[in-house]
Amino acid sequence: MTTISLYGPVQADLALVEETLAAVCRVDHEPLARMLELALSGAGKRIRPALVLLAGTFGHYRLDLLVPLAASVELLHTATLVHDDVIDNAEMRRGRPTVNKAFQNSIAVMVGDYMFAHAAELVTRTGSLEVVKLFAQTLMVMAKGEIGQDVRAYDVRQDVQEYLGRIAGKTASLFATACRGGAIVAQVPEPWARSLWDYGHHLGMAFQIVDDILDFTGDEAELGKPVGSDLLQGTLTLPSLLLMQRFPSDNPVQRYFQERRPELVAEAVAIIRASDIPEECHDMARRFGEAAKAALTPLPATTARRTLEGLVEYVLQRRS
Repeated sequence: MTTISLYGPVQADLALVEETLAAVCRVDHEPLARMLELALSGAGKRIRPALVLLAGTFGHYRLDLLVPLAASVELLHTATLVHDDVIDNAEMRRGRPTVNKAFQNSIAVMVGDYMFAHAAELVTRTGSLEVVKLFAQTLMVMAKGEIGQDVRAYDVRQDVQEYLGRIAGKTASLFATACRGGAIVAQVPEPWARSLWDYGHHLGMAFQIVDDILDFTGDEAELGKPVGSDLLQGTLTLPSLLLMQRFPSDNPVQRYFQERRPELVAEAVAIIRASDIPEECHDMARRFGEAAKAALTPLPATTARRTLEGLVEYVLQRRS
């Protein structure tokens, strides 16, 4: 799928989301404006706000309500990335310097806080208490998932089920909220709203698994960050968990956690790339992708539904 056709019937309307995000950067404090522009300018494909708009097409498609929600979802996502970069002391994201690298950690934390607050203000423009509550609950779930990841850093006593629970909180919850939030604002019938939530959850799970595969198999220039970054930070993802399962008595992951020698991460990356572990991980991502498509079954066969189905394939095939 090309970028132009990626979001089908809502592609043009995403320009309104971009305008709203650009307005976030227009503050009467020049240093803050520069920090916000740095955080928001290295944008990805804007898949989360697109999901808000696509979900809204199944009901009353009111851009005056959907656009602020879509922008708030993207702003919330970006704020979590800023905080993640502080925690990880990351220097690059999407090939650009992080806010904490360009400025300093304490300032980056406050920039993230500012974006969280602005995201909350945007979501109130929907006029829906249900959406505000959903937004708050999602932020708590995401924070819990991130805390769970950070407190278990460099801990080999983890398994695949724990990993799946973690990514459900830190990643899939926002995909699901984007879909359900758009459905609520558009007054989509509740059975369809539940279907869209299920779709978003499963799509988010597939998205994060693919992301974790690419952390081992991707090209550093395309990723915009070093290969093996998660493992370097002590985070166990699906590929490294499967590697430990295959070599439980001795493997470079366990040795790295004990010795913290970066060459052991390079060894783990090489072993995973030379094995069928990436394909096994892709199999799991594909199962979540199929579950996402199945969740759409009750919805009418519109262009938006076909676009949502196509997004599953995009997520499974992406390289960055």
